[in-house]
Amino acid sequence: MLDSETKRRIDTARDILVGKVPDPKSQVEQITIALIYKFMDDMDAEAEELGGERKFFNGDFSKYGWAKLMSPAMGGHEVLNLYAEAITKMPENEGIPALFRDIFKNAYLPYRDPETLKSFLKIINDFEYDHSERLGDAFEYLLSVLSAQGDAGMFRTPRHIIDFMVAVIDPKKDESILDPACGTAGFLISAWKHILQANSKNGRKGAGLTPDERKRLTSNIKGYDISPDMVRLSLVNLYLHGFTDPHISEYDTLTSEDNWNEHSDIILANPPFMSPKGRIKPHKRFSVQAKRSEVLFVDYIAEHLTPNGRAAVIVPEGIIFQSQNAYKQLREMLVKNYLYAVVSLPAGVFQPYSGVKTSILLMDKAVAKQCDSLLFAKVENDGFDLGAQRRKIDKNNLPETLSALQDFHQSCLTGDAFNADCYSNVLKVEKEKIAENGEWNLSADRYREDIKLNITHYEMVELQEVAKIINGRAYKREELLDEGPTLVLRVGNFFSNKSWYYSDLTLPEDKYCNKGDLLYAWSASFGPRIWEGPKAIYHYHIWKIETSDKISKTFLFYLLDFDTENIKADGGRGVAMIHITKSGMEQRKIPLPPLKIQQEIVAEIEGYQKIIDGARAVVENYKPQIQINPDWKVVRLGDVATVSSSKRIYKDDYVSNGIPFYRTKEVVELSQGNDISLELFISNEKYQDIKSKFSVPQKGELLVSAVGTIGISWVVSDERTFYFKDGNLLWVKDFKVIEANYLKYILDDIFMNHMDKYIFGAAYKALTIVTLKQFDIPLPVLETQKKIVAQIEKEQSLVNANKELIILFEQKIKDKIASVWGEK
Repeated sequence: MLDSETKRRIDTARDILVGKVPDPKSQVEQITIALIYKFMDDMDAEAEELGGERKFFNGDFSKYGWAKLMSPAMGGHEVLNLYAEAITKMPENEGIPALFRDIFKNAYLPYRDPETLKSFLKIINDFEYDHSERLGDAFEYLLSVLSAQGDAGMFRTPRHIIDFMVAVIDPKKDESILDPACGTAGFLISAWKHILQANSKNGRKGAGLTPDERKRLTSNIKGYDISPDMVRLSLVNLYLHGFTDPHISEYDTLTSEDNWNEHSDIILANPPFMSPKGRIKPHKRFSVQAKRSEVLFVDYIAEHLTPNGRAAVIVPEGIIFQSQNAYKQLREMLVKNYLYAVVSLPAGVFQPYSGVKTSILLMDKAVAKQCDSLLFAKVENDGFDLGAQRRKIDKNNLPETLSALQDFHQSCLTGDAFNADCYSNVLKVEKEKIAENGEWNLSADRYREDIKLNITHYEMVELQEVAKIINGRAYKREELLDEGPTLVLRVGNFFSNKSWYYSDLTLPEDKYCNKGDLLYAWSASFGPRIWEGPKAIYHYHIWKIETSDKISKTFLFYLLDFDTENIKADGGRGVAMIHITKSGMEQRKIPLPPLKIQQEIVAEIEGYQKIIDGARAVVENYKPQIQINPDWKVVRLGDVATVSSSKRIYKDDYVSNGIPFYRTKEVVELSQGNDISLELFISNEKYQDIKSKFSVPQKGELLVSAVGTIGISWVVSDERTFYFKDGNLLWVKDFKVIEANYLKYILDDIFMNHMDKYIFGAAYKALTIVTLKQFDIPLPVLETQKKIVAQIEKEQSLVNANKELIILFEQKIKDKIASVWGEK
C-alpha cells in the first residue's frame, strides 16, 4: 500500500528534476533508474547481513556502490561523474541478472548540474526497500504520472478499461499472451492478475497453479515496444509484479519481420493512433497494404492470432467508418474472419489529455467462423464523469456490457439464441447487412434505422423521394474575389459572418441561394440552416435542398437538425476533415407524417422558439445598471481596499495533483457561474508555506483578471482552497467601507464602458496593481451599497430564470422531433 511519505518523496523528486528534465516521461525514467540503482544496493546490503556476498556492486563495479555516492567526502562534480558513468556502464555488469542489464540499457544522465543531482539522490536515499513489493507501490504511483500524459497518439489506457478488456477476453493459464505496443505493460499485468485470480486456492491468488504452470505462464506473457524507454518501464513493472525474467523486446511491430511468424493465443493492445510524418513504411506481408499505423496494428493483431486466438484492441473512430480502401479492406477482413463484437467507448475515456472517440474491437477466430452476426455495445458511462478530472460517478455500463458480451460469445459457441432485449445498450446485426453496400461500416447507429421503423408512427421514406439535393459550385482560389457583385457562401461562413469572398461569375440559377432556402453543410461543419442572408453562390461543401409538395421545408430542417449527429456518425468520411456523401444523404430514411401534421408540429416548435427568442433577448441584453448619485463621494480604490497579487509561482512548483492553481481562464469561467476543469496544481506544502507567510484568498475577497480577457472580476464565493497566478490576476481584499459585491458591479461597469481610460500598452495590454488602485469608485454608505447589490441580485435571478427557460424549451423542441423519429 502506497504511504503518503513515499508519495511525497516521489513528488519532491519530480519537483527537483522538472527544471532540468521538463518532460514527465523522462522524469519517470530518471526516477526509475535511480530507484532500481538504490534497490540493487539495498539487496546487496541485505545479502551481506545474511552472510552472503554483494552481487550487484562487486568487483570492478564496487566503486559505484550507493554508499560511495552518498559519501560526504565526494564533491558535487565527483558524484555527477561517478553516477553518470555507473548508469552508462551497468549493462556491462556481468555479475547481475540480464533483466537489470536490460533496464539500464541506453540509460544516461540528461543534465550536468551537480546540485540538482545531489538534491535528487538525497531524496532517493530516503527510500528503503527490503522487498520488491514496497518498490512496486512506489513505481505504481510513479507510473500514474504517465496517466496524465499523451502524445503522438500514445494515450495511457485507464486501468478500469484494461481490466474490462481482459475480463472480456478471459485469458487462461496455458495461453500465450502478447501486447505488440505494450507501453508500461498494463495489459500484460492485468492479464497476469486475472489468471492468478482465476486460479485461487484457499483465498490465495495463484495458489492453484503448480510451480511449472506459474513458470510457463510468465514465459508465455510477452510484449513489444518501439521505445527503449517504454521497454525499460515495462521490465521494471513486470519484475515488481513477480516476473523474474520478463519477456519485453524493443521491437518495431510494423516494420520488422523478425517475429512475423510468431502467433499468440491472446493479444491485448491500445496501439498508437498517429502515424509519423511521411507515414510508416511497412513490409509487404500485411494482408492490407496501408501506411497508417492504426490500420497496420489491427491487421497485425488479427493475422497473428492462433487458430483459436482471441484479441481486444482499442481503435480510433477512423477504423470504424472511414471510407478509404485500406480501412474498408481491413473491416471486410475483420468481419469475415475475426470480429465478433464492437464496443463504443465514451469520448472522455482518455481525458485529461484527449477527448478522442474510441472503440474496442473484440476478435475470436473460432467464434467469427461460427457466428453470422456481430454484437455492437455502447458504453455511455464507465464509472467516471467525462470531464478533465474523470471523477467517480455512480453510473457505469461496463458490468452490463461485460455480461452481454460474455452471453453473446457463449451463444455463438453453443448455437443457443441470444436475446439482445435483455440488455439496454447492445444491438445484434447480421454480417450480411454490414456487407450490403461494400462499406463494412462498424458504427452501430448506422443499423438502428430498422428499429426506428418499428416504433415510429409514420412512414419512413428516403430523402430523395421528397427532396432534391443540389451540389454547390466548386471554386478555384483565383475565382474568389475580395469584392464583387455576389457573395460566395462557404462552410466557414455557414454559422458565422466573417471573411466573405465574392464572385463576378454568372451561373445557373440553381447555384444561387436566396433568403428562405434550406441549405446543408456536409464537410467539416455539419448541419442544416434556413438561409436568412442576401442572394449568394453557395460553395461546393454546401448543398441546397429543394423540397417537394410532400414535405414542409421547415419541418425537414428540424428533422435534419435533430439527426445531424447520426448522419455524421453513419456516413462520415475522410481523415483530416470528415464529410458525408451526396448519395448517402439521398438514401437516408426520414419519417414522413401527413403534411397537415407536419404543419402542426412546425407551429408547435415555432411557438417554443418564440419563447426561447424572448428569453434569449433578456439574457443577451441585460446588464446591471447602477444609478450614480452625484452626491456620492468618489474615492480611489486603493484608499478603501488593499490591491495586490500573489507570490510568484514558478513552473518548477507545479505538481501533477494538489492545490488548484487559477489563472485568468479559470476566473473568467467562475465569474460566469460555470464549472472549471483544473489543469494546474501546486503542492500542499507550497500552499501551506505561502498561507503561513503571506496569506491566501478568502471567501468574500475579489480577484480581477489582469491579462488576456481583462477586467473580469469574481468574488470568492465559498471556503475553497486554491492559489493563483501573479500577473494574471489581481487580488482585492481588506475592504474598509465598501462591500465586495458592490465593488464587483462598479468594476464591471468601469471595464465595460471605460476600459481605454485605464488599460495601456500596444503589443501587450495589461491591468497593473498601480492602475487598479487609482480607479475612481463612487461610494455611497454601506446600507445603500447593500440595497444596490440586493436589487442587482434580484434582477440576475430573473435573468437566470430566463436561462433555464431557454434550456427547458430547447429540450421541448428536441423531444418533439424525437417523438417524430420514434425515440420518445
